[in-house]
Amino acid sequence: MRRFLAPLLLSLTLGTAATAQQCGGDFGQFVQGLRAEAAERGHSQEAIDGFFRHASYYQRALDADRRQGIFAVPFTDFARRLISQGRMDNGRRNAERQAATFAEIERRFGVSRGILLSFWAFETDYGAFQGDYNTLDSLVTLAHDCRRPELFRPEVFGALTLYENGDFDPVNTQGAWAGEIGMVQMLPEDIVNHGIDGDGDGHVYLQTSAPDALMSGANILSSLGWRPGEPWLVEITVPADLDWYQTGIHTTRSVADWEADGVAGRSGPLPMRNAQASVVLPQGRNGPAFLAYPNFNVLFEWNQSFTYVLTAAYFATRLEGAPVFDARNPEPGLDGNAMRALQERLQARGHDVGRIDGILGAGTRAAVREEQRRLGMPADAWPTRALLNAL
Repeated sequence: MRRFLAPLLLSLTLGTAATAQQCGGDFGQFVQGLRAEAAERGHSQEAIDGFFRHASYYQRALDADRRQGIFAVPFTDFARRLISQGRMDNGRRNAERQAATFAEIERRFGVSRGILLSFWAFETDYGAFQGDYNTLDSLVTLAHDCRRPELFRPEVFGALTLYENGDFDPVNTQGAWAGEIGMVQMLPEDIVNHGIDGDGDGHVYLQTSAPDALMSGANILSSLGWRPGEPWLVEITVPADLDWYQTGIHTTRSVADWEADGVAGRSGPLPMRNAQASVVLPQGRNGPAFLAYPNFNVLFEWNQSFTYVLTAAYFATRLEGAPVFDARNPEPGLDGNAMRALQERLQARGHDVGRIDGILGAGTRAAVREEQRRLGMPADAWPTRALLNAL
């Protein structure tokens, strides 16, 4: 769960911790500052010594942080890469193996088994590969690094709490480069706050216990605003004369209003006609089309990549019986160099597209939509060669 959202504020009310080295500088002195803050937070000296004794600088985690990026692959290609027949079959088998756990999750939290199976599949291939980065070293090193210390420093103390509870091994606990642990990849603070002992053994082991991991994942989705029993994504058909400027997750309308404009469910009636929903066109008006309900937006707190979230949400519907999506015939998109050229031209016109990185992020989509509208093109937020040439 890569919840890299608004930065967490570091407390300035702790006496010694207030003057502790917040990032950078000598690594040994930085760890001493963490130890001092841990004592101020009330952790025992025995736990502090046992936990931080093993902390080492970890260049490998920094290298992974620097090369991370949102996938630039279009949705149709990305989905076909991630959703194999093997993952479908394993998803169904795991649904059967964990039937009692999923039934309890649905009773207690109202979170669909398809959603949890989907993230379980994409994050760790149902637990087969959970990452090989030392979690303690990753967190301490990334907290020391001055790029995003406000995110990682609190997670160090989350891991320390897990250690005191007997649920973390500083030497052997491994996970993703950014400190996520277990089958559904949760950060230490999330485990402390939302971890659930699903198998009743007195511990929360997200690496070895599927019931613990699934119950904990459901609990955190619930805490983020998941609406029990409601849909998240439905494939739709769209009329050729739809107001494309109203599509995208920035606009919500009632399902009934979308239906009045000609939007229809591809495989049957649209659920919850009074609910607010967005028409999502990942590759423009000629490509796949979906109706996204409020639960879809909750998933962005698990991962911020639009393509990843849409693929996971779609895979969840497949695991619950939906058909393969209709790819239709989208216009070809832009390659990396052409996308960078487009971003430069959009930026020159005053749009905030963020970094010129060749990636179709939210800022670039919004700018594309505005320029398409200005130029009298269908404003579906899908960048094409025609738009690049027009600019």
